Amino acid sequence: MGYKPKFINSCMAVLIAYLVNLGIPRAGEVSRAATLTEYEGVPFEKAFGTIVAERVADVLMLFLFIGLAFLSQFDLIKNILFAKLPKNPLHTALSLCLALLAFYFLSKWMQKSKKGFFVKLRSFLTGLALGVKSILTMRKKGAFIFHTFLIWTLYVGMLYVASFALPETSGISPNAVLIAFIIGSFSYAATNGGIGSYPLAIQQALLLYGVSEIAGLSFGWIMWTSQTLMILVFGGLSFALLPLYNKKKKAE
Repeated sequence: MGYKPKFINSCMAVLIAYLVNLGIPRAGEVSRAATLTEYEGVPFEKAFGTIVAERVADVLMLFLFIGLAFLSQFDLIKNILFAKLPKNPLHTALSLCLALLAFYFLSKWMQKSKKGFFVKLRSFLTGLALGVKSILTMRKKGAFIFHTFLIWTLYVGMLYVASFALPETSGISPNAVLIAFIIGSFSYAATNGGIGSYPLAIQQALLLYGVSEIAGLSFGWIMWTSQTLMILVFGGLSFALLPLYNKKKKAE
């Protein structure tokens, strides 16, 4: 868009957004755009639009990792999710057909519904499509896509490296790490920074791979505490240093 915000301001804006999200879910995105508007002169709606594009990419990456987990752990997931399906192939096929029909009629009804929830859902899906389109039409989209993959690979890598903190988790497989990462991601999305729910989610994921309840819960708390402390420290420093840094720049 022609704006060139300073790296330090962009970095501190992201750290502040993480900190704000601990208190008010999704408010961090607004604060990040507001920070760029205040200190870099980027119009709020344009700054927020780029953040929406990032979130669309994040949603797509999460779906991608879910797909990878499904492919690599098909038998495990099938046993968990589909254990109660009828064993008769005819009954299974009939159940799937009924589910597809129900989905078709529900989607048609949603398209015509005037209820607030479904109006918001349609708006969200429309925004998702527009976000995908903006990613495909932006300049340097190759760099954007590469860094998106890099960031999400590092997310998973962070959990894998931390698994060596405990003897009980140091030998878990990459598949176990992937499943724990996905389940943990949903717990973060559902609460304020995963408080309380993230350690339990990690515990339940690792139970599937023979890690004891105590070790799984301990590992979950190690992960949550280390990430939260990082956000509190660096987010708090960014809150304090951002106005000081820009005051100094203005004076120069």
